[in-house]
Amino acid sequence: MPRKKPFSVKQKKKQLQDKRERKRGLQDGLRSSSNSRSGSRERREEQTDTSDGESVTHQIRRLNQQPSQGLGPRSYDPNRYRLHFERDSREEVERRKRAAREQVLQPGGAELLELDIREVYQPGSVLDFPRRPPWSYEMSKEQLMSQEERSFQEYLGKIHGAYTSEKLSYFEHNLETWRQLWRVLEMSDIILLITDTRHPVVNFPPALYEYVTGELGLALILVLNKVDLAPPALVVAWKHYFHQHYPQLHIVLFTSFPRDPRTPEDPSSVLKKSRRRGRGWTRALGPEQLLRACEAITAGKVDLSSWREKIARDVAGATWGNGSGEEEEEEDGPAVLVEQQTDSAMEPTGPTRERYKDGVVTIGCVGFPNVGKSSLINGLVGRKVVSVSRTPGHTRYFQTYFLTPSVKLCDCPGLIFPSLLPRQLQVLAGIYPIAQIQEPYTAVGYLASRIPVQVLLRLRHPEAKDPSAEHPWCAWDICEAWAEKRGYKTAKAARNDVYRAANSLLRLALDGRLSLCFHPPGYSEQKGTWESHPETTELVVLQGRVGPAGDEEEEEEEELSSSCEEEGEEDRDADEEGEGDEDTPTSAPGSSLAARNPYALLGEDEC
Repeated sequence: MPRKKPFSVKQKKKQLQDKRERKRGLQDGLRSSSNSRSGSRERREEQTDTSDGESVTHQIRRLNQQPSQGLGPRSYDPNRYRLHFERDSREEVERRKRAAREQVLQPGGAELLELDIREVYQPGSVLDFPRRPPWSYEMSKEQLMSQEERSFQEYLGKIHGAYTSEKLSYFEHNLETWRQLWRVLEMSDIILLITDTRHPVVNFPPALYEYVTGELGLALILVLNKVDLAPPALVVAWKHYFHQHYPQLHIVLFTSFPRDPRTPEDPSSVLKKSRRRGRGWTRALGPEQLLRACEAITAGKVDLSSWREKIARDVAGATWGNGSGEEEEEEDGPAVLVEQQTDSAMEPTGPTRERYKDGVVTIGCVGFPNVGKSSLINGLVGRKVVSVSRTPGHTRYFQTYFLTPSVKLCDCPGLIFPSLLPRQLQVLAGIYPIAQIQEPYTAVGYLASRIPVQVLLRLRHPEAKDPSAEHPWCAWDICEAWAEKRGYKTAKAARNDVYRAANSLLRLALDGRLSLCFHPPGYSEQKGTWESHPETTELVVLQGRVGPAGDEEEEEEEELSSSCEEEGEEDRDADEEGEGDEDTPTSAPGSSLAARNPYALLGEDEC
């Protein structure tokens, strides 16, 4: 009888994992990636295939893997539209970690906050987006897909051949997601390009502007979203910057959570979490401006009177509901027809189509992850119809929503266009999932070199014996000081958990509590002019009129989870679809404890 081979606990664990994967129907044998550093096996996998199985010379990292729903031929694949980014090499990650420990942070001047779109996207270069290749109705579906795959591989080859990986930003390598954009552009009459007002240049690809206004001949509306997170003078400056460089744009200012900018802000507000109760979506700033822009574009070819009536009803309903802040918004108003367009991106559509078919205008919402596309749709509808989440890449396919019988909204998944942006800035803009960042420290250093993070958070240098003495800071020091203040410790050795601290700092920046706003070129010299501009005064008055006067707004110093996603709390800075979100926030169980600790921003949950 042969001797039995030893069977370790590790092998047994792997056997059970493989068994569970077979039950879920994971044919490719990939494990779901964990948020913890020790459990993320996908970081060590060497995958070099794209979404369509063709190998390229660049390693691709797939993010946000979800378990499969079944094995049938018609079963839905939740990983079809997951984020595909170029993988950072191990040497590059280690180099950045060393830089975070050694490089002393120097406070930069105003020129570090100025972004020029010509330096970011270099119009006329290969930093374009993939176009749908020519096709005919005689082609089969297999022929069409094969042609699109070859064209996409050529597109990737041109970009990676012209720029090194160190210069390129993260951008989408998943052809399936680009197909969703093609379908939205084909079926829309008006395109909304939604950007974050704190850094609109990051979210505005000039190649898309040229394609929509030139080749397609469609109207493009630029939505400067989240204007409540930026100074009004800066918002007006960005508006004029885009008008000057892109004259065919229609520009609309929007926010789903307006606030009165005349209210003095406490410098310690970074330590406070603002909570809103009541009919928040109905108080959005911008639906009427968007309606006026659409009326100018359609020029009477579509009857938009029902949209104007709806806005009037929403305003009247918000005023009527001011007395009680606990209404269930999902119960109010007529139902919104939602259509899921899962496979329509594969169906060919004619190059030329009838505009405003059947008297309905189709408005396509396009933008990067975390710019607020889904929140904008909720603000237009006047109540929550789209779940929202901070995690990029949750929207798996586009959906259409009938705002009124003559207005149809089309929500497209977030897409990252290629550019020369620093990858650290992309992380701070919410383009890369924070929980899956391999090296978050340089992004913290990028933030701290532009705003005084250690001053705002009242951090003490980890090596300082005398608190009043000045010590040079590096990115690692800031993370270690924040971990010490928050009590983040590793499980075994009880050392300061700098990785968790870095993640929480990045989430504070994403929420807008550590506010990083970029400026158009020359803003510093003309800041006084923009602050006294008539449009700035008008924006201040408008935000004060529709701000939180009718809602209950509370600013509490409370204990939140380190992922900044409390159960039952509405997501302020969200964009893509999530699960289990609630509109009415509940009080935090640790709020009484937080009252004694003014720095209790984050709780004890894992990142």
